Amino acid sequence: MKHLLKLLDCTPEEIKEILDLADQLKADRKRGIEKPLLSGKTLGMIFQKSSTRTRVSFETGMYQLGGHALFLSSRDLQIGRGEPVEDTARVLSRYLDGIMIRTFAQKEVEDLAAIGSIPVINGLTDFCHPCQVLADLMTLREHMGNLNGKKAVFIGDGNNMANSLIVGCLKMGMRFSAACPVGYQPDPIVLDFAKGYGAAFQLTSDPMEAAKGADVVFTDVWASMGQEDERALREKVFAGIYQVNAEMMSVTNPGCMVQHCLPAHRGEEITADVFEAHANEIFDEAENRLHAQKAVLVKLLA
Repeated sequence: MKHLLKLLDCTPEEIKEILDLADQLKADRKRGIEKPLLSGKTLGMIFQKSSTRTRVSFETGMYQLGGHALFLSSRDLQIGRGEPVEDTARVLSRYLDGIMIRTFAQKEVEDLAAIGSIPVINGLTDFCHPCQVLADLMTLREHMGNLNGKKAVFIGDGNNMANSLIVGCLKMGMRFSAACPVGYQPDPIVLDFAKGYGAAFQLTSDPMEAAKGADVVFTDVWASMGQEDERALREKVFAGIYQVNAEMMSVTNPGCMVQHCLPAHRGEEITADVFEAHANEIFDEAENRLHAQKAVLVKLLA
């Protein structure tokens, strides 16, 4: 494993190794055991999309591992003024030990990895969000134990989160149901992948049908970054239907978890009462971004 570009590239064994290492690093941190596994290493963090959790967790993670992180916005780099990604990749490869990039196009991440000579980590693209889903899987294992055969559900826009959750959950032996409006379904590449899992995967436009018997329900905002001009239209499509609420939770399994990658728009994709009832799980999920990403950093940079 040289890069983390998308979970489609990872074997189930590689995902499990990352999660096992994340569990160990988290336990060590809680016990006050220092692990400077990346002493002297430097991570460049390219941000073309704003972030709270991605920036803070990667920067903190590098510090805790004994390394250093550089925040690089598009304003800080010549790539923001038209320098080809090929040239940026070759230059940064001579300065850094790894790159984390949070951007729009998946191709930009893939090109950076193909042309550069150091590990590249996808911190989010419009296609996928592998780091978030590794944290999600880590959280599910903490709360549920063995994930095999458990049912995960995603309610909402078939966006980067839906894409990565489908791949990650199916590879970890879970069943998965996605409820998305027609025209807002997951990427065809992901749906083609999911076909290989037969009856373990379901795609529907009926959220209540999808939620039946769920062990965990995932949701995300209706309009992601870069889709602000679609917000009014999306509200008309999603409102009143694609919302995680008490009625929906009533058809899930007892003890069903709720996960949200944040930020959450209470009253839109999730009601305030459901969010607060599951806040501990949701903020465990947010915390685990730190530990899961530390595991990725160790795997790629150590």
